[in-house]
Amino acid sequence: MADFILNWSDAPAGWDWAAQDEDGRWFWYAVAPQLGIGGGVWRAPSRAQQYAGQGQPNAAWHDTLRQRPG
Repeated sequence: MADFILNWSDAPAGWDWAAQDEDGRWFWYAVAPQLGIGGGVWRAPSRAQQYAGQGQPNAAWHDTLRQRPG
């Protein structure tokens, strides 16, 4: 499987955050997410989180938080 490439032009307008969970799933966020207490995932209110794509599992998931450029 090719790794997912985050493309900000695919993000919903006003959703200025993105992060990858440990299992490889990327999500767009309308608010800055927080590290999940149980580990492996980023957390935000469900209405502020939208699936973006599937990447490779990532042990360094906690270093993937990105803010929209500009």
